[in-house]
Amino acid sequence: MVPSVRYPLHQRRLDNGLRVVINPDPAVPAVAVNLWYDVGSRHEEPGRSGFAHLFEHLMFQGSAHVGSGKHISMLQAAGASVNATTWFDRTNYFEALPVGGLDLALWLEADRLSTLLEAVTQENLDNQREVVKEEKRQRYDNVPYGLMMQFLVQNTFPADHPYGHTTIGSMEDLDAAELADVHAFFRRHYMPNNAVLTIAGGIEVDDAMTRVERYFGQIPAGELPETPKTPPLPALSGVPRTEVRAPVPADALYLSWRLPALDQRSFDAADLGLSILGDGQTSRLYRRLVREDQLTTGAEASALGLIGGNSFGFASARARESVDIAQVEAIMISEIERFAAEGPTDEELLRAKAQYERQWLSALATLATRADQISSAATLLDDPEEINQRLITIDGIDTAEITAAVAEHLTADARAAVVYRAIGEDDPVTVTSERLPS
Repeated sequence: MVPSVRYPLHQRRLDNGLRVVINPDPAVPAVAVNLWYDVGSRHEEPGRSGFAHLFEHLMFQGSAHVGSGKHISMLQAAGASVNATTWFDRTNYFEALPVGGLDLALWLEADRLSTLLEAVTQENLDNQREVVKEEKRQRYDNVPYGLMMQFLVQNTFPADHPYGHTTIGSMEDLDAAELADVHAFFRRHYMPNNAVLTIAGGIEVDDAMTRVERYFGQIPAGELPETPKTPPLPALSGVPRTEVRAPVPADALYLSWRLPALDQRSFDAADLGLSILGDGQTSRLYRRLVREDQLTTGAEASALGLIGGNSFGFASARARESVDIAQVEAIMISEIERFAAEGPTDEELLRAKAQYERQWLSALATLATRADQISSAATLLDDPEEINQRLITIDGIDTAEITAAVAEHLTADARAAVVYRAIGEDDPVTVTSERLPS
């Protein structure tokens, strides 16, 4: 039986277009404030990659009434945890704190939305540009397998596709950015009618709405930017492939596929299929590659849901010493093809649904992540009530749907591949791409 999920949600749009969703939870003496802007790396223009992520940094560098670096310290002094993230489809800003800090959180969010550009000086831009470049060095360039996602993105989507570059962007694009370019990006995307504000926790609906109106109501709407045109792409062909020889701990294989967009039922079916293939130690790939053949130290598969026409499907494994990574790839593909032909067993499907249910309920049980899921559903699916329907949708997917989704989208000749081969620390790093998608 599917657990009943009935979180109360109250929606309103301010006159300036800000979409507000309130989730009252009187038993919790805390509140989560979660603001999603409908801007991510897929909204960036050619030659302007990395701008969405850059603003994740700039938004904490002060505004008209908040000094540089004070945004976080003021919230932390009020007992808050605070952060922000940028992804392909969105940028989100969030804080969780005692209920008494709600006014502070709303005022800070509204002040930087309405007056940020007063603080985005050439000095601030130069400073945060260097911070982003250092982040890229630490998280991507100088860690084992750090560029894996960049190579997968390049092999899975054309270079001019909105998903054809990573969120961190090009350092050359950031270096070339002028202050006027950065101001223009903010004006284009940061406006109340391009945002969703979710408040969850120990607040009353009318009181919360009154406070939101007080702080955000006077911020003018802007002209909404044009949504990137992203019709679904067909499956890959020709197996786009990149081989990287680098000083990594072990040879590794990463595969990717184009999946349907997040709002398609077939995406959910493919997502469950990938869970059966590679989520946990009972999954097919783990049992075959790790337990039975003992070729790899791990094996995983998962889906990354995106809204712009296509999503990602992934599978990966890291070889044991002296194991040929080509053998790992051949077995992985054979297991996926066998799964597409046979479909999941009833036991596998029940297990995958139970894993999904556990993860979903765990996310909703935490105030901050629940608010984030509400904002996500409102921004990407135009329906925050999706959080109450998600488990019903997943429970309704049967073995035939999963078999069809895997057979259609996870075929051997529709994959892209990134192979890492381990070399010595003093050997030269090389990157070879056999074919990129047109």
